[in-house]
Formats: sequence, C-alpha cells, structure tokens
Amino acid sequence: MTSIWSRPTPPRRPVLTREAIVATAIAVADAEGLDAVSIRRVATELDARAMTLYSYIERKEDLLALMADEIAAEAVVEEPLPGDWREALLLLARRELELVRRHPWRVDLISHRVAVGPNGLRHVEQKLSAFDGLGVDRLTAWRFLATFNDYMTGFVVRQAVERRSPREQGIDDAERAALAEPYVRELIESGEFPRLAPMIEQGVQGADDNFERGLNWVLDGMEGSIGGGDTGR
Repeated sequence: MTSIWSRPTPPRRPVLTREAIVATAIAVADAEGLDAVSIRRVATELDARAMTLYSYIERKEDLLALMADEIAAEAVVEEPLPGDWREALLLLARRELELVRRHPWRVDLISHRVAVGPNGLRHVEQKLSAFDGLGVDRLTAWRFLATFNDYMTGFVVRQAVERRSPREQGIDDAERAALAEPYVRELIESGEFPRLAPMIEQGVQGADDNFERGLNWVLDGMEGSIGGGDTGR
C-alpha cells in the first residue's frame, strides 16, 4: 500500500478529476459536516458511480487526507512573514483560526490522524521559520512548535463545540443549565468551592474569549524560557 501523495494523478476526464472530487467533498463537509462525506455521497454529487471514484481515490482515508491538505493551503502565507517572530506566529495563528471557522469539520479530522500533505508541510515549515531569529536549537524549536499547536488545537476544539447548533448537540445550553442547576447549587452551597462559587453566582466580568491574549501568554512563556535558559526542561 502506497501513500496517496506518492501515487500519480489519474488521467483527467472532462468533469471527473481528483481536484473535482476533493472540491465536492469539501463542499459537502462545509454544508453538512464531516459525517456526511463518503465516496458514495461524493459520487452522487458528481453524477458518477462510486466505483469510478475508486479509480481516483482508493479509500475514504485518502479522501480525508486530500481534503485536509486542500484547505491547509488557506493557512499558508504567500508573502514574506513579518520579521518579528511573535508577529509572524500571530499572523499564522489568525490564518489557521480563520481556516477552521470556514471549515469547522477540520476539528473533527484531528482524531482521524490523516496523512500530512504538501500544503500541511508548508504550513508547518512557515511556523518553524518564525523561530529562526531566536537562536534556539532544533529540539527547542520543535518544542515551541508543539506548544503553539497544543494551544491552537485546544482553542479551536473548544470553540467548535461551543459553536455547534443545539440540534447537533442534542440539547441546548439553557436545557443543560436547567438540568445541572440543582446539583451544582448543592455543591456550591457545601462551601467546598469558595473560589468557584462567586464566579458561578455572580459571573466573571470581562471574561471575554480572547484568542490572542491567551496566545500571547504562550509566546511570553517561550520568550521567558529563552532568557531563563530552561528550554531543555
């Protein structure tokens, strides 16, 4: 079995091409979510037989990999990155966040561990290039990249869950709160949660969902670790 990236592109036909298949699959996922994507469904949208698509894409996992790589191009910055490493990473993070907002199903692909393609590698290469001016070794740059990616993944997964419609979740926020309220109140009144209690009862003023604030805290930590010499920990 060979990688999808190593296989030659099948001969083009007037309508049915690998590019058309991937574009159609992305359109289905954008409209209905990743679960709606299948070889059979894409074939139907293209007015083709499912067996015909298998001559272009051998399995669904390959289709998912091609979809992921196609949209990964949207996060690649064509112009030179800012010279300041923090501004460069903030720019790339904004592009990545915009990508996920346009294609929320990208979050669902995380658990699929799809094969990385050329556009995905270009995006990783750009993020690594932002660390060039810091004078850190390869291992530290890789650790910084992993930390950056962990923050991005955590943020977009949480935001994707919050943005799902009540129909998708099976229950809306008001219903969920009504079900949990008696039990939560009992716990709060027990006195076991003195810090959490006022936050729940009175709310937290200014608790906005600031993506860049959190990311800047992550970058502050990276910068501080260089000055403190603890990058190898």
